[in-house]
Amino acid sequence: MFRHCDLCAGIPPGILLIRAKEWNFHTHRYMVLFITFLAYACYHASRKPTGIVKSVLCPEHKVASEGWIPFNGHDGTSKLGEIDVAFLACYSIGMYMAGHLGDTLDLRLFLASGMVGSGIFVGLFGMGYFWNVHNFWFYLSMQMIAGMFQATGWPSVVAVIGNWFGKRKRGLIMGVWNAHTSVGNITGSLLAASVLDYGWGWSFVVPGTLIVSGGVIVFLFLAPYPEDVGFYSSSVHGGDEEAQVQKSGDCVLREASVNRRGIGLVEACMIPGVIPFALCLFFAKLVAYTFLYWLPFYLTQTEIGGKYISVKSAGNLSTLFDVGGIVGGILAGYISDKLNARAITAASFMYAAIPSMLLYQHYGSVSLNANIGLMMVTGLLVNGPYALITTAVSADLGTHSSLKGDSRALATVTAIIDGTGSVGAALGPLLTGFISTRGWTEVFMMLVLGAFIAGLLLSRLIIAEIAEKIGKPSSRAQNPEASASQSLLE
Repeated sequence: MFRHCDLCAGIPPGILLIRAKEWNFHTHRYMVLFITFLAYACYHASRKPTGIVKSVLCPEHKVASEGWIPFNGHDGTSKLGEIDVAFLACYSIGMYMAGHLGDTLDLRLFLASGMVGSGIFVGLFGMGYFWNVHNFWFYLSMQMIAGMFQATGWPSVVAVIGNWFGKRKRGLIMGVWNAHTSVGNITGSLLAASVLDYGWGWSFVVPGTLIVSGGVIVFLFLAPYPEDVGFYSSSVHGGDEEAQVQKSGDCVLREASVNRRGIGLVEACMIPGVIPFALCLFFAKLVAYTFLYWLPFYLTQTEIGGKYISVKSAGNLSTLFDVGGIVGGILAGYISDKLNARAITAASFMYAAIPSMLLYQHYGSVSLNANIGLMMVTGLLVNGPYALITTAVSADLGTHSSLKGDSRALATVTAIIDGTGSVGAALGPLLTGFISTRGWTEVFMMLVLGAFIAGLLLSRLIIAEIAEKIGKPSSRAQNPEASASQSLLE
């Protein structure tokens, strides 16, 4: 139940400027969807440049005049892998801290600050080109600091969406909303590739400017809680999105912002289902982020239809992986809602990704059309479960019935799940940097193994969901953790 209450809210300044009259609850909710979509698309756009410029920094046929010191030596691919892992390791560590802070600080200011900080240090990495910097530690440190700032994004946007939307159709809604990941990847790839001819530094400066601009928009227009714009939620996290809206007064008590406590990391880990899904995401993101960081490079190193493609063409072509990812996120969310089975859906996608990746490896070089088709199918199957776990599953667990509505756990639970996943995201690109020097077959074997383990880790939750479907509650009672999937919707 949402209604206006009696004390004043901190309405974002941009909303005060643009609205001619009082907005209803649904209008505010559409605005929240749009702003958070835009925000995280900017985050992902700013992560793409390193994948696009790899072939420029470390060309395949190394000539003294080509590439960029310190990445054009015999160990260039290894150093690029170290750059990736430095970013993702700091991102993962920062995620755990950001989750707890997101449940205790003003989410609007926290998110906006993270976006501006990210943009500054992404841009500084690119400035190394204009300043003629050839020190490896400069680039490493810029990526590490950028990774810490980037960690503010995901716990914050998922927490905001969880505050505004109940559990009904959450999988489908968040599946569509999660297209921001692929939209951001596509935008970042196209932006970085479009300015590459002017110097690789621009491939970082332009996306960095984009995310800073996004941070300003977040500061001006994002309302993290219904209470911030005059609505009081009587059920807070447990409310359904079809709740009635009642108006009674002009201002609001910011209960969600002030009067409710955040929970600790250990307490959040004890919520049933958090650990299994976090470990599954470790391997799912290992696979997804290997494609994110290395697919453009792989495309320049592989004959497609008997010829090699340019760095710019590889960057543009790689966006089709994310087009498939958009469809995968929506499809996984829709199926999990219909089946009421998050674990079964996620595991099925991961298992199906195995033959898809093998087909892409063996037949993607036959022709450009075969490469495009297999790439999109692989993107659909790889990104589907990744999107489902980081959105709907995280929001479900962050509003779990065991919290009894007296604590805020959305950002913390999201941080635990995605932070654990980000360790895998760091490991995949790092290993690829070393393994790819021996051939891409070994890289694809690593990805296949990762997808298989990801599905395997959900086995207990799958058994619980199947038992629930066929009416065998006794199996769930024997193992409380295995009953997590049903508990998600309580």
